[in-house]
Amino acid sequence: MKAREFSWRIWYLLAAFGIYMVDQMSKAWAVRTLRLGGDKTIIGGFLDFAYAENPGIAFGQLQEGGWWGRWALAALASAAAVAVLTYFFRTPRSDDRILGACALLLAGIAGNLTDRVRLGHVVDFINLHAGEYHWPTFNVADASICLGAGLLILDLILEGRKQKQQSTVSSQ
Repeated sequence: MKAREFSWRIWYLLAAFGIYMVDQMSKAWAVRTLRLGGDKTIIGGFLDFAYAENPGIAFGQLQEGGWWGRWALAALASAAAVAVLTYFFRTPRSDDRILGACALLLAGIAGNLTDRVRLGHVVDFINLHAGEYHWPTFNVADASICLGAGLLILDLILEGRKQKQQSTVSSQ
């Protein structure tokens, strides 16, 4: 890898680190403010902050893993981070959508992995709801992971359309 290509990747990694720090600071705030102080309504009927501990995975699944589950999930998250980082360094410099998606995924994985190793659970505190509908409680790292995954899905869709258009043009 050329030094110039690597320097571009540094900016993505710095952005990932920034998101990771926002995640960790927001969770520290939630522990200090919400754990003992109670819930805070931000936008009535839509957004509340309420402290929650999630020892499982997304949407509260695998809650009963105990010590074994904690470290199994930490190992799985570590493997995912290594896979994303490997993909990140193999992606061409010109593919900003993929590089951005990888940075978002790395930030989110690292944020939740830090909680799991340090605390034995992930701190969640953001509640979105509309009427009776309530989205599962989440955090900045979860949002980062969802945005990164969404960008990867978008890239797959757009790349599929691009290949279909190229095959149509070449067959004419």
